[in-house]
Amino acid sequence: MKVLGVDPGYDRVGLAVMEYQDGLEIVHYSTCVETDKALSVPERIQVVGNSVRECIKDHDVDTLAIETLFFNKNVKTAMGVAQARGVIIFVAKELNCNLYEFSPQEVKIATTGHGNSDKNAVISMVQQLIPSAPTKALDDEYDAIAVGIACLATHGRNV
Repeated sequence: MKVLGVDPGYDRVGLAVMEYQDGLEIVHYSTCVETDKALSVPERIQVVGNSVRECIKDHDVDTLAIETLFFNKNVKTAMGVAQARGVIIFVAKELNCNLYEFSPQEVKIATTGHGNSDKNAVISMVQQLIPSAPTKALDDEYDAIAVGIACLATHGRNV
C-alpha cells in the first residue's frame, strides 16, 4: 500500500506519500502546497485538486487518507476546507484510489497515543516515529504525515 496522507485545506494542503516497508513507515515525499491568496476560492481549490492529482500520478499512489473536517468558529474557512476535501476525494476516486478518512482525534491517537495532543506533540512524535520525516516543515506537512501514520497503522500492515 502506497498512501497519500492529506491534511486538507484551500490555503495550505499537507501531502505525504508513505508506505510500510521492512518494519518501518517510510516517507517517500512530503510537501505543503500553498495557494496564492490573490486567487479566488474556486481557483485555489483547482490548484489543490491539480496538486493532489499530480502527486497521486507521480508517486503511483493507490490509497488516499484524509483528515475529516474539524469545525471551527470561522464558517468561511470551514466551507473552503470542506470544498477542498470534496475535490481531493473526487480526484482520489477518479484515479481509483482506496479512500480512508480519519478524525483529528484518531490521527492524534495513532501518532501520540492521546486524542487531545497539541500540534507540538504530533510534530515531535512524527519526527521520532518516522526516520525519513523532514526535520523542518510546516505543521500541515507534519499533519499529512500523521494522517499517513494513522492509515498505515490501521490498514497498511496487513497488505
